Amino acid sequence: MRKPDASGVTAVILAAGSATRMGVQKLLLPVRGVAMIDRVIEACADFPTLVVASPQIAEHLRASEVTVVLNTEADRGMSHSLRLAHAAIAPERAIAVFLGDKPLVTRELARRVVKAAQAASADVCFPQRDGVGGHPVYFSPRARDRIAGLSGDTLQSLRDAPGLCRAIVPTAEEGAYLDIDDPGALHALEE
Repeated sequence: MRKPDASGVTAVILAAGSATRMGVQKLLLPVRGVAMIDRVIEACADFPTLVVASPQIAEHLRASEVTVVLNTEADRGMSHSLRLAHAAIAPERAIAVFLGDKPLVTRELARRVVKAAQAASADVCFPQRDGVGGHPVYFSPRARDRIAGLSGDTLQSLRDAPGLCRAIVPTAEEGAYLDIDDPGALHALEE
């Protein structure tokens, strides 16, 4: 059971991709015995969670405690999924965006990112290692105002938008970066 939310933050998991390189819906594949998408949902356990999902993922989540927004147009890219989430969440709430194919992201990292963002009154906050940004990425309501203008398949343009206050969370956690895109990556992770 999820705790009552006092953070003002909704976790958003983008999980609508077609997984063409994997050949099957990768988010349902087990990672260390747990479906990839379920591992990411666990990392979001401190926040109300909304999953932008493909039909197959939505079916898998039918009995879960998360809110599901169906995306039947995955070919429109990650920005389209983010716009769907944005439309479904009250505008005064911040969001923390997770990717469904990063199964090693941790609940602790999610807490650290949100806490750092709120402590700095930041519009954007994300983990960083060696100058490279990772996930989850926090967006304040002010940053969310720019979601409607996004295009393409990346969050980087919003993360790096001029005029937004940023906070960085230094991390060595592999979960902020490791994504599973093909059978080789999944096999390497399981070993």
